[in-house]
Amino acid sequence: MALEASLPAQRDRIRLSGLSATGYHGVFDHERREGQQFVVDLVLYTDLRPAAAADDLTLTAHYGELAEQVCGIIEGDPVNLIETLAERIAAHVLAAFAVIEAVDVTVHKPQAPITVPFGDVEILIHRERA
Repeated sequence: MALEASLPAQRDRIRLSGLSATGYHGVFDHERREGQQFVVDLVLYTDLRPAAAADDLTLTAHYGELAEQVCGIIEGDPVNLIETLAERIAAHVLAAFAVIEAVDVTVHKPQAPITVPFGDVEILIHRERA
């Protein structure tokens, strides 16, 4: 019983995978000039019961609008680091959707300027509402 009391409560989740857009992020001139594909995965943590009970979109996160907003962030002002891009996305999610308690953001940079064969570069962050 003591073990169960110490486990975190399971939260409902909304997952968006593979949001992609062209961005001009990176520390090298050619990344800023030519751009490259960035892919973002999100996990939104919230209580989905109120939305489900009322069958009301306003009680949850509108993931269609969120997808467009995230792609806008990817396509927006360039940053040097994908860590910074992930932070911008997480901050936006928490600011734009009051029902979201926490978010996981994964930013993939599959065309990163690495000189050896590789499959992907990913940054994963978890942020919670203060």
